[in-house]
Amino acid sequence: MRRSGHAMSTLADKRFVLVTGKGGVGKTTLCAAEALSLSGQGKRVLVAMCNAKERLSTMLGSAPIGPRVAPVADNVWAVNMRPDEALEEYGTLVFHSRALYRALFDNRYVRAFLRAVPGMQEWSMLGKAWWHTTETLPNGSFKYDVVLLDAPATGHGLDMLRVPKVILEVVPPGLLRRDAERAMALFQDPVTCAVVLVTLPEEMPTTETIELARALEELRLPVGRVVVNGVLPPLFSKEERLVLEQVGGSLEVRTRGDAAIVAGRHRAIRERVQAESLARLSSELPVAATFLPLLMEDAARPDAIRWLAKRL
Repeated sequence: MRRSGHAMSTLADKRFVLVTGKGGVGKTTLCAAEALSLSGQGKRVLVAMCNAKERLSTMLGSAPIGPRVAPVADNVWAVNMRPDEALEEYGTLVFHSRALYRALFDNRYVRAFLRAVPGMQEWSMLGKAWWHTTETLPNGSFKYDVVLLDAPATGHGLDMLRVPKVILEVVPPGLLRRDAERAMALFQDPVTCAVVLVTLPEEMPTTETIELARALEELRLPVGRVVVNGVLPPLFSKEERLVLEQVGGSLEVRTRGDAAIVAGRHRAIRERVQAESLARLSSELPVAATFLPLLMEDAARPDAIRWLAKRL
């Protein structure tokens, strides 16, 4: 996979940053740290979550985050988008009247129809996140300098990102198609958008990340950063790892020294898998990876998030 010519640009240059990866790799942790990092650079940041089990407020030490945009830190706002509320907000923007929207759509038959439309729930959230990039203040400047989308995990996240393309292929000219065109133009522009892939230095997350990068390339969505979370500092050389794996595998634990050798073997295996994973990511992804260390304490604490923000 060819390395991007935009790899050296920073996320502070972007209007829209989409964070995705396999479930459990630390996407929300990365979003929290990245939001603080960007706000520390003077940026006004909105973090948009997709109907998520809300943990961001714990990480930032704020009040719980619901479906309405609310401040969560200095120059940082957040919203936990839910499909029904997001669709209503989008419909209100279209009709310029919440009363008119409700008169037309607030009945169980229409709602059941909308829920049955493929991709409509995904678009209601993705489209809302995109719309926040268009909001302006009275002086004409953007309300948010950067919108960070904490996207669903790999499979669902890809389905969401394919929705604008589907709309462009099947929806006749009109407001929905126009908005999808505008959103897709922003998403595919490496000057205004970046996809951040979050992964772990393990075999399965590495494989999924490489496959995800290839799928994003087909959609012409720019991978702007790869973040490898939970990286261990190596204790052993390649030769020492080999010896430990050979000796420790057949050792019967009888003494503390035996136990130390077996523990060393487990660490050596983990370091080998990590080294192999990092080598694969380096050779097969379009941008060089950023490494975040494994935290031995709870990474959901505000002080841990602030420390990670400095590392970013």
